[in-house]
Amino acid sequence: MARILICVAWPYANGPIHLGHVTGSVLPADIFARYNRLIGNDVLMVSGTDMHGAPVTVSADKEKVSPEVIAFRYHEIDSKALSDLGASYDLYTSTHTKNHEEVAAKVFLRLLEQGHLEKKSTPQFYCESCRRFLPDRYVEGVCPYCKYDRARGDQCDQCGKDLNAEQLIDAKCQLCGETPNLTETEHYFLKLSHFTEELKRYVEAQTHWRPHVKAFTLNILNEGLVDRPITRDIAWGVPVPVPGFESKRIYVWFEAVIGYLSATKEWADIEGRPEDWKLFWTDPSCRSYYFLGKDNIVFHTIIWPAMLLGYGGLNLPYDVPANQYMNLGGQKFSKSMGVSIDIPDMLTKFRPDIIRYYLSATMPELKDSEFSWEDFAQRINSELVAAYGNFVHRTLSFTFKNYGVIPPLGVMDERDKAALQRISDANKEVSDALSKCEFRRALKGVMDLAQFGNQYFDAVAPWSLVGTDKERCGTVLHVNLLIVKALAVMANPFMPFSSESIWAQLRMEGTVEEQGWPGIGMPMTAGAALEKPVPQFAKVEVAAASEFQKYAALNLKVGKVLDVQPHPNADKLYLVKADVGREITIVTGLKEHYTADELKSKTLVIVTNLEPAVLRGVKSEGMLLAAEESGRLALLRPEKDLPPGTQVASGMEPGQKLISFKEFQKLDMRVGAVVPGDAAALDVGGRNVPCRLDEAEAGKVYAAFIFGDKAMLMHADGVKVVFDRDIHAGAKIR
Repeated sequence: MARILICVAWPYANGPIHLGHVTGSVLPADIFARYNRLIGNDVLMVSGTDMHGAPVTVSADKEKVSPEVIAFRYHEIDSKALSDLGASYDLYTSTHTKNHEEVAAKVFLRLLEQGHLEKKSTPQFYCESCRRFLPDRYVEGVCPYCKYDRARGDQCDQCGKDLNAEQLIDAKCQLCGETPNLTETEHYFLKLSHFTEELKRYVEAQTHWRPHVKAFTLNILNEGLVDRPITRDIAWGVPVPVPGFESKRIYVWFEAVIGYLSATKEWADIEGRPEDWKLFWTDPSCRSYYFLGKDNIVFHTIIWPAMLLGYGGLNLPYDVPANQYMNLGGQKFSKSMGVSIDIPDMLTKFRPDIIRYYLSATMPELKDSEFSWEDFAQRINSELVAAYGNFVHRTLSFTFKNYGVIPPLGVMDERDKAALQRISDANKEVSDALSKCEFRRALKGVMDLAQFGNQYFDAVAPWSLVGTDKERCGTVLHVNLLIVKALAVMANPFMPFSSESIWAQLRMEGTVEEQGWPGIGMPMTAGAALEKPVPQFAKVEVAAASEFQKYAALNLKVGKVLDVQPHPNADKLYLVKADVGREITIVTGLKEHYTADELKSKTLVIVTNLEPAVLRGVKSEGMLLAAEESGRLALLRPEKDLPPGTQVASGMEPGQKLISFKEFQKLDMRVGAVVPGDAAALDVGGRNVPCRLDEAEAGKVYAAFIFGDKAMLMHADGVKVVFDRDIHAGAKIR
């Protein structure tokens, strides 16, 4: 038995976790953890929510609430989404705990004691307009290396270079857009230069690392390491444990990686074995794996190892199987950039194993991949449903229909024996790939076995045997069922929910997790009664996927009404000026429903990317959303006031292109009432549809997007969208 520590990159608590997070770090880590548990290894998988990053304070500033409100909101949302997706963390915690603060302080003080930290004056951007020092993530400009014009003050997402904010060209404050000034301030620096040669020897010895990870790391080391500040003039984060620095905090990039250590200690305390953390950090036989995206490589192959070397006595990373990016429309998934497909929203439409399969099959292990709804539907239908699901269901259905029990294994011919050998070969191939973190190769091995199962089923033609040689028919069905059982085990790391369902339908003892990888070779009990099989997967209709995608066309924003005037050329129209992050003019026919005074100063939901229309001589640049019922209107508004320009979620990347009114009319948006006694359903006018509600109040009405037989609440930074007047469930929003 080997001991394995699995560390998963920490998502920022500034929005719901998205597909980029999952395919970049969460899913590969979970596949690897599940496989290692199945083969009997002692596995600990830890991570949590990074609550102290600048993106959290950016979101808090926009909402005019404390960072804690934002951080805990998204920690709860992400924790549930990850659980629903099947991520099998032994502990998913956060960086905003007393335990983490204590461990981070201990690491800081040990490095200070060992002479690896130095206090010195350094220029940091100060914004006169905002009257504050700017964390690096609050500074945006042109990358000095690749000239990407949206590089952040800590890193360039385009070329992956590690940056200091003062290196940016044409730096701007991300909050107000003004040019900040470099002002001297005192901070502690991590003397990375102390570790250059030792890190080179360490990295060069890692022959099992992915080529791009090793090459990228060595390039940075060969360029020479620059000492980096590890404190900042901010109020949100882990306190600096030295006198005179009470108004400063430990910089998030420094304390977040310490989270792997603090989470392990927290896990040991929870388990009632407080010293067991040492098994994973001080025992040299334990292998630690770090799963993350390529933008985090430098923190895990240089900075964190340097911190560990400086601290002393703790294991360095054994492997850092960093993935490349999964892109959407050619751009990296990014919450802060608005390029996102949220996992909570996607789970309202698709079962978790559907999502897990597609992301596993397209995982960007060695090069970037591209997400598209057309490819999603095509792969699910032609691979998961037509090959894997078809073989499993046809085998179980035929056996149940004609036998009702597991038939005995009689005399096998060469073809049957070859099928068993194929199971053995697949076992070796999939195991080898999983042990090397080659997840796409492993999944291909699983799918190749499923395809072979279909070929074997067709070749032995049980339908031609069942009426003439039932004993022989039972034998070939038994062999088919053995392939199904092997698939249930081998696919478990990728698709745990369907895997366990298939195992149960085979009437196998316990669960796949309990029996482990040896379950592949476990015999089946002849005569065990079968129940009517349940199909594991249904086809994804391209139209349904496109329907989900249609909402990507929308760009809804919170808008503040600034002024309302009568239209000079139309008695029934108003001219509304609204702030949606920029000032726009809207021509609206609300005059019969609202007085000008009723509209003034309202905070509403506005469609900002409709094709401009000239109405009676005035150009309209947007549209106020309202629910309509029997000629009566109720305007959509966030449940509490939010800053103008706040994005209203449609479950997808907000649309950047202009859409026609005709396209807009195709969308189904309705008033939904939370069904009393059902925490996961909305009444949309006499029809209850499943919907993720997250503590929505029973009986209360909310604005919802409708996707066929499912719904999703509109929300802006987690704040639900409601109405300014009473309105009944089912009313259409237009």
